[in-house]
Amino acid sequence: MTDANERLLKSVAIVTGAGSGLGRALARGLAARGVRVAAFGRRLEPLQETAAGHAGILPIACDVSDPLALTKAFAQVRAELGPVLLLINNAAVYPRRDVFEDSQASFMATVATNLGGTFGATRLALEDMADAGFGRIVNVTSFADIAPLPASGAYSVSKGAQRILTRVLLADLSDRLPDIVISDWLPGMLATEMGIPDGLAPEVAAQWGVRLALWHERSLNGTLFEMMRELPPARSLKARLKDKLLMRPVTKPRQL
Repeated sequence: MTDANERLLKSVAIVTGAGSGLGRALARGLAARGVRVAAFGRRLEPLQETAAGHAGILPIACDVSDPLALTKAFAQVRAELGPVLLLINNAAVYPRRDVFEDSQASFMATVATNLGGTFGATRLALEDMADAGFGRIVNVTSFADIAPLPASGAYSVSKGAQRILTRVLLADLSDRLPDIVISDWLPGMLATEMGIPDGLAPEVAAQWGVRLALWHERSLNGTLFEMMRELPPARSLKARLKDKLLMRPVTKPRQL
């Protein structure tokens, strides 16, 4: 098990999409470790259910696809809890429409939440993280773009682009702000509204997500974790043969 970073344990976190499922479990898991958590979601009542009986969670109704709403929500977090040093971008929608049922407007509305919301929340959190020279961002993503299912066009495109966004952020930030650590995480198939009936309980997956979010070291920049295990970058046959010839040590994937 990884060691939680003490600075993050004493910090303020935002979890988007925290009104149910995985987001709710992540917000509660962080709060149980003593982190002050702002739980974002579109409707206040489910967020209040997330916070009920769990000290340290501030419910804030916010549609992450709305830039003005996001800006206002971040201002409330800073005023009531303090600067944000931990962000889990979990909010997503999966409308299940095939290409004949979708329109440009409905397609882009999905992109606005899944990709635009991730960028918008990240951009606002970076203001606090850059001031501190320290921060942690975890993007909850998917492999839906690699083998898209039928009626998943907008979701698959936006979630694939979310992983590209992680690489873009690292290209801009890793040299000058290496202690703002950004990772992607695939929680697995969950028993949620967006998942499958016999999937993994979100409370189980959230244990791994909380560990990853509270784990802070520079070597985690750009890493991809699936469930509890790190997925190392793919290496070509030529690169693997070179490693073997030069007797380079094999790096084992890390576990949460």
